[in-house]
Amino acid sequence: MPFERRRSGRYYGWTITWTLALTETVSWGILFYAFSALLVPMQEEFGWSATAITGAYSLSMLVAGLAAPLVGRWLDRRGSRGLMTAGSILGTLLVFAWARIQTLPGFYLLWIGIGLATAATLYEPAFTVLTQWFDRGRAKAMLIVTIAAGFASTIFLPLTGWLEHLYGWRSALVILAVILGVTTILPHALLLRGKPGDLSIPIDGELESKGDRRATESRSLEPATAIHSDSFRWMSIAFFLQTLASIAIGVHLIAFLTERGDGATFAATATGLIGAAQVAARIVTTMLERRVSPVVMTSFVFLLQAVALAVLLVWATPAGVIASVILLGMGRGAITLIRPMLLADLYGRRHFGTINGVQTMIMAAARALAPVATGAAYTLAGGYPPVIWALVGITVLSAVAMVKVPSYSLALQEAQ
Repeated sequence: MPFERRRSGRYYGWTITWTLALTETVSWGILFYAFSALLVPMQEEFGWSATAITGAYSLSMLVAGLAAPLVGRWLDRRGSRGLMTAGSILGTLLVFAWARIQTLPGFYLLWIGIGLATAATLYEPAFTVLTQWFDRGRAKAMLIVTIAAGFASTIFLPLTGWLEHLYGWRSALVILAVILGVTTILPHALLLRGKPGDLSIPIDGELESKGDRRATESRSLEPATAIHSDSFRWMSIAFFLQTLASIAIGVHLIAFLTERGDGATFAATATGLIGAAQVAARIVTTMLERRVSPVVMTSFVFLLQAVALAVLLVWATPAGVIASVILLGMGRGAITLIRPMLLADLYGRRHFGTINGVQTMIMAAARALAPVATGAAYTLAGGYPPVIWALVGITVLSAVAMVKVPSYSLALQEAQ
C-alpha cells in the first residue's frame, strides 16, 4: 500500500476506522452477545444451572481484563495487525469448539480462551489503534466505530436466535464461526497497519514523520509516571465505582422491574432502549468534545446515571422506567467514548495502550464483583430498592472522584 500518496489523498487512518467498524460489530455480536441468545438451549441440553453457565461468561470478562495490560503494551510496541489478526483466528476457532463442547470444565476452559480473544479484538485494542492513528480526528473515528458496533446486539441477537431456531444451537455456532472468520481475520490481516510514526507518514495529515514522533513523545507520559499519578488514581477510582454500579443495574434491571410488577415483556422491551440511547449519546458527546472539558463532561454523565437510578425508584410508572433506561443508555454510550479520549488527553498517544490496559484491568475487577455483590446485597436487604439506593450513592461518589482528576497540563506537571 503506497502510504506516501495519502499526503495528498485520503488519510489511511480512515480505512482503518471503517475496517474496525466492521470487525468490532461482528466481534461484539458473536463473541459477546450471542451467548445470551444460546443460554436457554444450552441449559436444556446439558441440564447445567444458569449460574454455572453464566459463571464461565463472567470468568471470560475477568480474563479479558487481566490480559488488558499485556495487550496494551503489545499494541504500543508492535502495533495492532498481528495481535488483532491472531485474536480473530483464536476467536473463530473457539466458536467452532463451542459448537462441540460436552463438559462443564471444558466449557470454562473455552471461555477463558474467548476472554483472551476478546481482549485482543474488542473496544480496548480498537481504541488504542485509533488513538495511535488520530489526533484531531480521534473523536470522529471513535464515533464511527462505536456507532457501528452499537448495532451489534440489534443484528446478532435476533440472527443467533433465528439460526438456533432453524438449525439448533450447535449448527448456529458453526455458521457464526464462519461469519466471524470471514469478516474479521482477513480485514485485520490485510488492512490494519503499524503506527503512523513507524511508517513515516503524518498523523491526521498534520505532523511529518520524525517531527510527529518527537511531538508525540513530548506530549506523552511514561506508563509508570502516569499510573502513579494522582490523576490516574482518581480517574480509576471514579470509573471503578461507575462500572460497579452500571454492571450491577444492567444485570439486575429486568429482575427488579419484574419483581415490582412491571411484567417481563415490558421489562425486556424497556431495557432494550438502552442500546438506542447509547448511539444518540455518542453523537452528542462527539459534538461537545471540543466545547466542554472532558473531566466536567464525565462528572456530569456520572451524575446523570445517579439521577437515572433515582428516577427508577421514585417514578414507578412505565414512563418513569422508559425515562430511566434512556438516561442509563445515554450515560453508557457517552462513557464508552469519553474514557479513551480523556486518557489520550491526559497522558498522550505514545503509551496509550499500556496505560489504558491497566485501567481496563481495574474496571474488570468491578465487572466481576458487581453481579455477585449485588446478589448478596439483595439477599441481605430483602429486596431491590435499598440496593438501588446504594448504587445511587456509589454513582454520586464516582462523580465526586472524577472532579478531582486534574487537567492535562497538571498531569504533565506531576511528571516533572
